[in-house]
Amino acid sequence: MLIVFWFHSYSYGQLDQYSYARELDGISDQWHRVILPEGVFGKVRGDLSDLRIYGITEDKDTIEAPYLLRIKTDQVTDKEIPSKIINSVYGPKGYYFTFEVSSAEAINLIKLAFREDNYDWKVQLEGSHNQQDWFGILEDYRILSIKNTLTDFQFTNLSFPSASYRYFRLRIPSEKKPDLLSATIVNQSHLKGTFNQFPIQQRKYLNNTQNKLTEVELTLKNPRPVSRLKINASDEFDYYRPLTISYLYDSVETQQGWKRNYRTLTSATLNSLQENEFTFQSTILQQLKISIQNQDNQPLTLSDFEVSGYGHEMVVRFTQPAAYFLAYGNDEAVIPSYDIQQFVDKIPENLTTLVLGDQKEITKKTVFKTAPLFENKSILWGIMVVIIGLLGWFTLSMMRKK
Repeated sequence: MLIVFWFHSYSYGQLDQYSYARELDGISDQWHRVILPEGVFGKVRGDLSDLRIYGITEDKDTIEAPYLLRIKTDQVTDKEIPSKIINSVYGPKGYYFTFEVSSAEAINLIKLAFREDNYDWKVQLEGSHNQQDWFGILEDYRILSIKNTLTDFQFTNLSFPSASYRYFRLRIPSEKKPDLLSATIVNQSHLKGTFNQFPIQQRKYLNNTQNKLTEVELTLKNPRPVSRLKINASDEFDYYRPLTISYLYDSVETQQGWKRNYRTLTSATLNSLQENEFTFQSTILQQLKISIQNQDNQPLTLSDFEVSGYGHEMVVRFTQPAAYFLAYGNDEAVIPSYDIQQFVDKIPENLTTLVLGDQKEITKKTVFKTAPLFENKSILWGIMVVIIGLLGWFTLSMMRKK
């Protein structure tokens, strides 16, 4: 429904350049937080460059409030702990590598790198304070590398609950000594971001046996800012399948029908070793396409999908009293540049969240173009009829006089 705002006149600033607005309620401090609702994302540009906070003062002046856009992503921090390999021996059960850690800090990740390209080992990891008494950390933990013309996949990180030992011992059950290039010992902290899960309205499956390809199309009810896709497969056997995740960004009508154009979000490997959770740059979309290369294998049984995206919020600074609105929907807008981007450390940590009103559609001024006189065919024909009539009258008059 088209709603005329109580702005009285769109001569105020740039508000008439936008298609939608929501009133901001609850402004009481200089700094506030505005959480973008899901309904906004189907109306804004893909890069969110047309988000603005405008205020209308009592004098009917339009002012603009600066903001910072924050995407509530995961925060992963790796702190490398100094260590060295102090021993490498062969025993009845394989090769043993012992690492000495120079800090008493707990660790939860060891990143391994080998010279070999293809291997599949179930390793064991133990910890000790004196190299006499060893305590189990990981047992039959699978690491592997597959590299050929079709696949380049590695899973070589040892992940485990935080453990604090002076020594760590890795056993690899191999008859040939593995060429261990490096072992990076890490204390990894992971601060989860804020995710919103989006319901899937439609699923479409296609198994192309000729191209050895499985394609799945997932359609959301409305455009949403998607940054994560989780794929669940119910198969109990091991698998490693290259996949590509893309999204529909354009459709063009041709003589042969509608042609749909997709853009790639990420390429990865669907595998049985870990959770198949894929993250990529936040993108506003409504339809996803998953393409899985089966090679010579039977298609997987894909039991469920989870589509989600990081939460988006605006941190806004208010300096003048006014009636403020969140405006959006402008195809010609560019990303704004505000001074506060250079002073992020001055923003308070605890911010009050403002209440957003309902979405209102902004009416535009209608500009009527007056056509030139001779662009109007009716007037032109009328003038021609008059001229012909006058010529005929003068001609008859002259003939009578003769």
